[in-house]
Amino acid sequence: MALDKTRIVDDLSSATVIEIADLVKELESKWGVTAAAPVAMAPAAGGGAAAPAAEVKTTFDVILASAPADKKISVIKAVREVKAGLGLAEAKALVEGAPRPVLEGVPKADADAAKKKLEEAGGKVEVK
Repeated sequence: MALDKTRIVDDLSSATVIEIADLVKELESKWGVTAAAPVAMAPAAGGGAAAPAAEVKTTFDVILASAPADKKISVIKAVREVKAGLGLAEAKALVEGAPRPVLEGVPKADADAAKKKLEEAGGKVEVK
């Protein structure tokens, strides 16, 4: 008996999510396996400390997602306060060109302070 992969894909494409979930449960039960994604385990270190599981992010980017038209002037002022040395024309271009980064590679505290100031002025901000 040859496995017709195309027919199986077509059959699964026409099935509902519930039907596919039931099929997965039945196959898990019959074969004694699980469809859960494997969890990566840290390798045992020979005599040394184990490597950290995840790298901690220390720098963040503050991105101005948008600024409503009625709040544009206050957002421009806030951008100039947050980003020292920025002229009026540059701040206006940054606000009008949103989404654009306001600050890049700053510590968490500075990113949170900038986000708070820009949101109080009326802008929508993302910290990445």
